[in-house]
Amino acid sequence: MTVNRTAFGRPLRSVAFDVLVSLGVVLVGLLGAVNQPGGWTATLVGAAMAVALLARRHHPSAVAAVVAVLALVQVVAGWGPLAFDVAVLVALYSVVKYADRLRDGVVAGVVAAVGVVLAAVQTRGDVPWWASTIYFGLVTGGVWLAALNVRTRRLYVLSLEERATTLEREREAEARAAVAEERTRIARELHDVVAHSLAVMIVQADGARFTLDRDPETAREAVKVVADTGRVALEEMRRLVGVLREPNPPETAAVAGTAGESPPPEVAAEPEHRRPALAELPALLDRFRDAGLRVRWSTDGDVPALPPGLELTLYRLVQEGLTNALKHAGVGAGVDVTLHHTAAAVVVRVVDDGRGRPPVRPAPSGGHGLVGMRERVGVYDGSLAAGPRPGGGWRVEARLPLPSTPGAEVIAA
Repeated sequence: MTVNRTAFGRPLRSVAFDVLVSLGVVLVGLLGAVNQPGGWTATLVGAAMAVALLARRHHPSAVAAVVAVLALVQVVAGWGPLAFDVAVLVALYSVVKYADRLRDGVVAGVVAAVGVVLAAVQTRGDVPWWASTIYFGLVTGGVWLAALNVRTRRLYVLSLEERATTLEREREAEARAAVAEERTRIARELHDVVAHSLAVMIVQADGARFTLDRDPETAREAVKVVADTGRVALEEMRRLVGVLREPNPPETAAVAGTAGESPPPEVAAEPEHRRPALAELPALLDRFRDAGLRVRWSTDGDVPALPPGLELTLYRLVQEGLTNALKHAGVGAGVDVTLHHTAAAVVVRVVDDGRGRPPVRPAPSGGHGLVGMRERVGVYDGSLAAGPRPGGGWRVEARLPLPSTPGAEVIAA
């Protein structure tokens, strides 16, 4: 675990480095206090420069201005270049690197160029002033260019971080929109299930009313169907309300964009308001076989009577799993679809070998197939496992617990 230590609201490493730089400038001024022109007065000017450098990261332009004024005092006093003038180079580097606008760095560069000429003129010794100008100019120009290079790299990194943050926000927004869209679709389908159950109840109730005197046994069976269908409809209504009320799960963004979405153009899709049943799975598998998948279908266990909503969920899970295999494993891939029934749950598996031909055009990214499957499984308090297989390919397995009330059979009136 990484602990970011701070001091004065800034990273501790940055504060420590700036303090060391300032102490270095003060130390250089103290070492030359006896022999340098200006003596202790010049040392105080150097110490003031060192103190100003402490704020060079957050106020680079102001620090550069203060250091420039103190350097001008040094020039006016006629002391010439001194050792603590390294503070001028540090201030120049800081304003180019940290200033909000590069214009401040350009202005600081121009001021530094003027200071180079003045310092060269006041340089004592046998070296011509123009040679000193060239030397000071090369050092100052090198510092300015180095700071510009670091500034460019720093802004580039910041732009990449901002772009990554923006993309992450966009992915989260797309994931939330996909969840909302999928929940609306699930709610619409469950509404159709409830409406169908209510229609069955009305038909059976009417049949019981007309056969009550002539055939009491048939009427009794019809009333039983009304009660069973009502229980199923009530349970589906509870799930419908739960879908509409439940907030977005935290893992939504993590699973978005990892699987296929709606069936690709090669597979004919059902009409939007059609509610397929589990008995239509063979026809769905045939459509994917026609699209190029080698689909193998198997089922084991006693097939119980399932509520219409649960049948619809199983159908959609198989459809999304095959869609994902077609888009990512490619045409010609082998897919095993298994439906396993137990006394407590029904398990559906869609496993592909990943050995199909790569698509001519890459599959579009940003799909929300896993989001939809996870939402559908969550409606029935089930579990979903999806991920790559060790030997290649992809595996999707969903386990849906069976309701306590079995589905009712319709008895014609």
